[in-house]
Amino acid sequence: MDPGESQRSATELFEAQAHIYNHIFNFINSMALKCADELGIADAIFRHGKPITLPQLVPALNIQPAKTAHLYRLMRVLVHSGFFEAVVEDQEEAYALTPSSKLLVKADANCLSAFVKALLQPDFVTPCHVLGDWIKDGGGDERKKEPASSPSSTPFEKAHGMAFWQYNDRNPEFNAIFNEAMACDSQMVNLVIGNCGKVFDGIDSLVDVGGGTGTFARIIAEAFPGIKCKVLELPQVVGHLAGTSGSVEFVPGDMFQHVPSADAVLLKLIMHGWKNEECVKILKKCREAISCKGEGGKVMIIDIVINQKKDEHELTETKLLFDMLMMLVVNGMERSEKEWERLFLEAGFKHYKITPLFGLRSLIEVFP
Repeated sequence: MDPGESQRSATELFEAQAHIYNHIFNFINSMALKCADELGIADAIFRHGKPITLPQLVPALNIQPAKTAHLYRLMRVLVHSGFFEAVVEDQEEAYALTPSSKLLVKADANCLSAFVKALLQPDFVTPCHVLGDWIKDGGGDERKKEPASSPSSTPFEKAHGMAFWQYNDRNPEFNAIFNEAMACDSQMVNLVIGNCGKVFDGIDSLVDVGGGTGTFARIIAEAFPGIKCKVLELPQVVGHLAGTSGSVEFVPGDMFQHVPSADAVLLKLIMHGWKNEECVKILKKCREAISCKGEGGKVMIIDIVINQKKDEHELTETKLLFDMLMMLVVNGMERSEKEWERLFLEAGFKHYKITPLFGLRSLIEVFP
């Protein structure tokens, strides 16, 4: 091997080493984000009203001066990751908010702090450590319709000894944090709901299936007062809300058994939590619910559509990581357009329309 080829080979190997190390240490990025949220760094900068220097940030966070150097190193990583921006303020380096860290400011209506708190809990992280063992144990392949052979249907169940929803029911604190995370995620819809007038044309009634405590339904009801909104949710979630609460009616029930009649049925982040067989059952119940509207009814799905050919690298990566999360936690999946289409046709629907509208997620309108 000539020296030049040897050098190229060594360069490739060192680049490969850096690539591996980067992914090994990626969990530190997640934990740095969690730490920033727990410390309230974004809130401190927001309250300061302008970029904040390190000496100003230390007392603002009620941190001992002895930890200044450690805070600096944390901020250096967070700046590199794009959560904060390093700027010059009065001839000193200072930290400013970026669009990402603005979503961690608790005074912001679209704050995602609860989502960070929930998804980075040990409860969610622990299943990752048993993924390899779970795959070795079997578990089947939903896309190939292979049966499960493992007693644990998900890595979550293998790690915690019970399925996610059972764990949720038995741990009220975890359940509260999770529901808060789902609510703050729904709140982001406020950013674009005003542009969705055509989507809701001709709709007088709507059922939000699995709509939690009604955050999304209230947003729709406020934006389109002429629409009568209901939320169908499990009794343990909305039992205390049963009946009409403000502009939204809550109906305790099971989407696999019955979906109340309406002009439109909404499924936000529901389908990705279930296997194809269960999704078809849900869709058939939704089709029955909109039958009173004839061909004027529709099912509206807000969920991820994987499109590796068209999406940018980071967007695709985030969608694929969501897909892994669904496999880890609930044995669900994120789907490509072809995979979505197969579900719709099997459930008896004739056509659909996909509109990328919510960042990672798309609005999928499905018609009978």
